[in-house]
Amino acid sequence: MRALLVVNPAATTTSARRRDVLIHALASEMKLEAVTTEYRGHARDLGRQAADSDDIDLVVALGGDGTVNEVVNGLLHAGPDPDRLPGFAVVPGGSTNVFARALGLPNDPVEATGALLDALREGSERFVGLGLTSGTPGTEDEAVPDRWFTFNAGLGFDAGVVGRVEQQRERGKRSTHGLYVRQVIRQFLAEPNRRHGSITLEQPGEDPITDLVVAIISNTSPWTYFGNRPMYTSPKASFDTGVDILGLRRLSTAAVARYGTQLLTSSPERGPHGRHVVSLHDMDQFTLHSKAPLPLQMDGDHLGLRRSVTFTGVRRALRVIV
Repeated sequence: MRALLVVNPAATTTSARRRDVLIHALASEMKLEAVTTEYRGHARDLGRQAADSDDIDLVVALGGDGTVNEVVNGLLHAGPDPDRLPGFAVVPGGSTNVFARALGLPNDPVEATGALLDALREGSERFVGLGLTSGTPGTEDEAVPDRWFTFNAGLGFDAGVVGRVEQQRERGKRSTHGLYVRQVIRQFLAEPNRRHGSITLEQPGEDPITDLVVAIISNTSPWTYFGNRPMYTSPKASFDTGVDILGLRRLSTAAVARYGTQLLTSSPERGPHGRHVVSLHDMDQFTLHSKAPLPLQMDGDHLGLRRSVTFTGVRRALRVIV
């Protein structure tokens, strides 16, 4: 087997020495080419080259969720074709590693490497569905390129928090839970539409759902982790179904406290709930429109402002070794 290992040298939970150990462990079982990323988007370019190659059987991402997202978007640049494309595997190296943990992998990169080697020996693999975003025809965002996400996306409040965290990290701040909490508070204080949201959800054959302040789209469950505590916005979301959405129509101080508590105590059986909560499961396609440009995030990556985004749940999009 010939494999490409895409290594993010900035992965927060692996040192250079530890990465060398992991590379040697993988190289002992396969013909391995390890490439270290050098710029934003490099992992996507490497995934694209692997997809167009005739002699790469497996692509492994060693890094966090951002690295995973880039490699997946490169692999699927011409669309999903799991029978033709290389298999995909993850060795978690980021601070949260939602995709890897949702697959059931250990969060420790050494243990995850061992699990990957066991899966390769046993021929263990599965097909997972992914989310796809695209520009909405007839809108100013029509020409925005398609982009895949592996575990979640968001338009509005949560994407604004992600953007604020990215700004702080670019200034040298470490990605900590305290940093996220501070940016949630700042985003809340700056939110102009706490009581009357600007987002409308449209889906074929259904009445529009209006006045959403928050729209969180999940391709799997949990939504994310707070330390080792999983948080569930859409507990029924799964790699085997379409995408789910959680929408909130109110974001008052009391509502934030209530939803925050519900998130911290959420479970695989129950997520946020209440009179102003919209929860939809297993959706094939829908569009979010906003009266004003809002931030968009996918897999924890801030992608700028959008007025209109179409979301599609694509089943069996990727073959994963796990």
